[in-house]
Amino acid sequence: MTTEVTNIWTDFHKELKAFILNKTRNSADTDDILQEVFIKIIRNMDKVNQAENLRHYLYGIVRNAINDYFRNRKQIVDNAEIEEKITEEETQSLNSTIAECCIKPFINKLPDNYRDALLITEFQDISQKDLAEKLNISYSGAKSRVQRGKEKLKELILNCCAYQSDKYGNLIDTEDKNCGCS
Repeated sequence: MTTEVTNIWTDFHKELKAFILNKTRNSADTDDILQEVFIKIIRNMDKVNQAENLRHYLYGIVRNAINDYFRNRKQIVDNAEIEEKITEEETQSLNSTIAECCIKPFINKLPDNYRDALLITEFQDISQKDLAEKLNISYSGAKSRVQRGKEKLKELILNCCAYQSDKYGNLIDTEDKNCGCS
């Protein structure tokens, strides 16, 4: 078997390498792909020996390897682009900005007990358990207060901006997103 692989290498490696390089335009990737091709040849030597046209069969393996290369490269590039678009720090900053300018004015319209519960848990990053201790109420009472506050906040926003929701409570896209109330 090693003689057969050596013969294939001697007869075809320069030709296959030139073909791969023409497609990838990258010599390091070309070497990697050529290596993968010969690994496949070694693993499937019985099929290679049965091929009617060896050159045609080898180019089929090469084309598949090149397709795999571009498919994997596209996924890597797509993931890198997504990661580069917005960092975690930028996400936090954006969320904070939205909360300060868009949500806080609505929270300030809530009754004091709900407003305080939401401001403490959502903006001061204090747990509901700590909220209960701070307000000297039960833990379940604190949870209920935060939950009711969120429901009332949702009502204020929906009533002001006239957003519609589907039967599951998800917001439905509207044409006029600038409601102008705060």
